[in-house]
Amino acid sequence: MCATAAARRDPAWIGRLCWSVVALVLVWPLVQATEFHPWVLLQPDNLRVTGQFLGGFFPPSVEPGFLALVARETWRTVAIATAGISLALLLAIPLALVTTRMLSISALSGRMATLPALLRLGVRALLIVLRSIPELVWALVFVRVVGLGPTSGVLAIALTYGGMLGKVYGEILESGEAHPTEALLRNGCGRLQAFFHGLLPQNAAELTSYTVYRWECAIRSSVVLGFVGAGGLGQQMDGSMKMFNGGEVATMLLVFVALVALADRTSGWLRRSLG
Repeated sequence: MCATAAARRDPAWIGRLCWSVVALVLVWPLVQATEFHPWVLLQPDNLRVTGQFLGGFFPPSVEPGFLALVARETWRTVAIATAGISLALLLAIPLALVTTRMLSISALSGRMATLPALLRLGVRALLIVLRSIPELVWALVFVRVVGLGPTSGVLAIALTYGGMLGKVYGEILESGEAHPTEALLRNGCGRLQAFFHGLLPQNAAELTSYTVYRWECAIRSSVVLGFVGAGGLGQQMDGSMKMFNGGEVATMLLVFVALVALADRTSGWLRRSLG
């Protein structure tokens, strides 16, 4: 009787239940392998240490000299993220166009020619390599090459995010409606004309939204990269944490939250403008 009532509410409840059990069976060994024991956080000693650590964050530091320093480093952080994303776009856009099958003239006949197919595979492999290496690793490499400072952070973001953007841009363009682009190519238009007049208009909102999201991620990454000497808020935060100055850390975290919120509002405004 209970099964009949459940079937009336959700006819697919048996399938959902089976998949939930399968997911639990698969995830449980992974949880055990990671030695994930969240209840350890609730032990009295750990709660006391956590309370002492969080208590050091209050009140946030509002000294004029420190706020001026935070403003300067915040601007540098945004500059690192923006410059890195700009270089990433210069790398990602042409690579994405190469990997987009719908822009291949030889593929109009049904099967892409050998040379374009090999070039497409090579570019896809390059994008995999770029996005597989974390920006933190790139930053450590460039810190040794160009020294401490924002340059290493910009280059690290450019390479890793260039791979990410190129891969996702290609997927977004491939998911678009193929007929307008194919019609343009069959009537003698070049690849760039087919892109600007066929693929870009229908995918502009999604491409813009993802780009702004990646810019938001780049801001977060630039803060993390500061811990390895790439400048910005992260480097200043690293110094404050080493000096056990929780008030300064709290102020910089609040600024960081404001930056992410600003990026989110910018993304929403752009989506509405293009929608």
